[in-house]
Amino acid sequence: MHKNTFAPTPPMGWNSYDYYDTTVNEEQVRANARVLAEKLIPFGWEYVVVDIEWYAHDPGSMRDKFQYIPFGAVEMDEYARLLPDPARFPSSANGQGFAPLAQYIHSLGLKFGIHIMRGIPRAAAHAHAKILGVDVTADMVADPSSVCRWNPDMYGVRDSAAGQAYYDSIIGLYASWGVDFIKCDDICNTNNWVPGGGYDGRHEIEMLAKAIEKHGRPIVLSLSPGPALIEKAWHYKQYANMWRITDDFWDDWKLLKAMFYRCELWQDHIEAGCYPDCDMLPLGILGGGFGKDEWNSHFTREEQRTMMTLWCLFGSPLMLGAELTKLDDWTLSLLTNRDILAMLTPDCRPRQICRSESESVWTAENVKEGTAYLALFNLSDGEKRVGTQTRYTAGTELWTGAVARIENGELSATLPAHACAVYKMW
Repeated sequence: MHKNTFAPTPPMGWNSYDYYDTTVNEEQVRANARVLAEKLIPFGWEYVVVDIEWYAHDPGSMRDKFQYIPFGAVEMDEYARLLPDPARFPSSANGQGFAPLAQYIHSLGLKFGIHIMRGIPRAAAHAHAKILGVDVTADMVADPSSVCRWNPDMYGVRDSAAGQAYYDSIIGLYASWGVDFIKCDDICNTNNWVPGGGYDGRHEIEMLAKAIEKHGRPIVLSLSPGPALIEKAWHYKQYANMWRITDDFWDDWKLLKAMFYRCELWQDHIEAGCYPDCDMLPLGILGGGFGKDEWNSHFTREEQRTMMTLWCLFGSPLMLGAELTKLDDWTLSLLTNRDILAMLTPDCRPRQICRSESESVWTAENVKEGTAYLALFNLSDGEKRVGTQTRYTAGTELWTGAVARIENGELSATLPAHACAVYKMW
């Protein structure tokens, strides 16, 4: 069971969470999709992903108390399958689901994705709702001991034929809508939420993968949250296309610095269709849906380049969190640097060759093209010279176009705090 053909290169796109949290609506998704189509498609950005709680009624209305309203009302069909909230997604009315919105996204030349939570709705279990295709009700499929600690919407699904039938039914529905990407949450690492539960979402990962294979639509499967378990790398690679190697990543230098360790841990597990995921890019304007004023990314410009360089050199999927209708020229320049994005292919094999508290050096070689890269990162809080020995005699820095400085076989650069330089070598 392997879906490499579904994502031959790391998926790139936009996700609603970092700006809208639980509150995004259809008009906002369409507006962001139009910007993606107008400005970013030529550079490989193609997925539009509606994140968490698209099925919830009145999300965000109790923001002063809860991010996720406990046991709040949800939109659901007779077969225990969640549907878009028609108050926020008007085109979903009369049972149409996300099909009209997906059709619009596809008409722009883009692909459509949704977020789901692991499991079956608690509301369905309590109502003894039917499950499509089997004579078993939701209360018999739900595992009340398997719950998410931070979201109250779902119970885990039992490892049974009826449980598989439930996952088959929701993937069949999503496929009929035209979904191209599923981000499943509370499944990549349940250690954070289930005491003693370990990797207890494992069978549900397999159920999702089997359901996707059964229905035949090429749906990319992304697993959250992290940090993913390195000892389960083989399992992620067998059943999923992406898996989060960090918990929620935001615009905080401490989190970015920690990614150098995480990327080193996972650098040998990248191949076509299988991508350790560094999480979303908190760039541009963020946070307007979190019950407070929106803000500009707290990353400095040097830190933003460092993040883009590391994500691309490592080979992580790229999901932008910005409100695209407010996209500024600086952020756009980060997202449209073809030389930086060229490193993203899984043909480009990354390796961190040194790392300390104050610096990191990465190398990568495109095994098909023979192209080589060297990246120097200043992880310290002040200006610092960073260097490494190299067999190459020349190179070009990909952000500035500057010629590489190589003396006595050493490539070096004096970099501001938290800055980087990345070179295409020859």
